[in-house]
Amino acid sequence: MAQVDTTHEEKPRSAIHTKLDQHKVDVMLDWIAIPTIAIVLLAAFHLHFMLTAGDWDFWTDWKDRRWWPLVTPVVLITFPAAVQYILWEKLRIPFGATVCIVLLTLGMWIARTAQFHIWTYFPMNFVWPGMFIPLALMLDMTLVLTRSYLLTGIFGGFLFGALFYPANWSILAPFHQAVEHNGVLMSLADLQGFVFVRTSTPEYIRIIEEGTLRTFGQHVAPITAFFAAFVCMLMYFLWSRIGYWFSQSKWLKRI
Repeated sequence: MAQVDTTHEEKPRSAIHTKLDQHKVDVMLDWIAIPTIAIVLLAAFHLHFMLTAGDWDFWTDWKDRRWWPLVTPVVLITFPAAVQYILWEKLRIPFGATVCIVLLTLGMWIARTAQFHIWTYFPMNFVWPGMFIPLALMLDMTLVLTRSYLLTGIFGGFLFGALFYPANWSILAPFHQAVEHNGVLMSLADLQGFVFVRTSTPEYIRIIEEGTLRTFGQHVAPITAFFAAFVCMLMYFLWSRIGYWFSQSKWLKRI
């Protein structure tokens, strides 16, 4: 049988011939990878926040002085600490925490508008999300000025927890206006809670702010802010370590 000569067959050629072609491919991959990573980060962070902070940030009458300024910043600093470490350590990008918080804020406004306002007819001034961006700016600014994860955890983490309630006070203060309804004195936020009834599960009928912090002479908010600041410092170091763990090259080898 005659043998077929394959020595002169043309080999497949690459479509990349110059550095300009390579640059175009890199830009195209960036346009695909960056939005994909942003969407995944938004979804994961939003799910994490809803399952942990949950109702304390959903409703105006649950934005109290005891649980809301304690639970919210503690669970909020987790993803920003990890992403800040990865972006700063690998790419020297100094706004990792701000990117996380902006994505979360965007996702929360979309969810509150679509699910609470359009779908279930709650007014937006009853389900507005908290203001978190100033906290992320403080965290990133501390890292840029100190270039130290230790100092960022101590000072940036402390400011992240301590400044949460002051950052949101200008938005929350109008809902603390005293009103009288059927002979009962309550706040405007409480009145909204009575008018817009939610599911009658036990957690919705408990007394907000019930606890032992009253022993500090009614100064609940400063004590809560200080304790939240201390816990945020610990959470920053923990989640920075998680960011270090996920930034190792062994994860890329397994993909």
